[in-house]
Amino acid sequence: MNVPNKITACRIILSILLMILMIFPVNKIGFEFPELMINESFIIDSKFLICGVLFLIASLTDFLDGYLARKYNLVTDMGKVMDAIADKILVNGVLIILSSLGYISVIIPVVIISRDIFVDSIKMVAGQKSGAVGASKMGKIKTATMLVGIVLLLFYDLPLSLINIYISRVLIMIATVLSVISGIEYYIKNKKFLTK
Repeated sequence: MNVPNKITACRIILSILLMILMIFPVNKIGFEFPELMINESFIIDSKFLICGVLFLIASLTDFLDGYLARKYNLVTDMGKVMDAIADKILVNGVLIILSSLGYISVIIPVVIISRDIFVDSIKMVAGQKSGAVGASKMGKIKTATMLVGIVLLLFYDLPLSLINIYISRVLIMIATVLSVISGIEYYIKNKKFLTK
């Protein structure tokens, strides 16, 4: 396993730890994450700040493994598949948890996961006929937008929220729309493999 693939494997492990932290009821074992008071009307849960840091680190490894793989010509079919799995565990897992906690609409993870199933099915068929299919440019833009949106949401849109600007949910919605568009792109690009 080369270095980029090891970084991807670390992202999978970090993603699982992040999701456990987000949903584990630590108060049941007698621990409480302290609340931080920014001002009299703005109180934030430090647990989500910690989750935000973990998510940010995991997100940065997504760019790092791809950069190293391309720079040192270490792109492999295994790496492409692992990267896609790691992305789905990280993003889809966190989206499901955020929707279950009421931070975002349940429609968002439903659309994202449905699109992923659709695209993965296309990749599976096209991959058998032409080799592993990597991420499209639109897919990468969607992923970057979604990652930024989730990071901002976990950080309570700080520092923008101090001046009453909240863009995290807008970015997540934009990424959801882009995911649908990129799914259509995948279909059009690989349609020839699906009709054979």
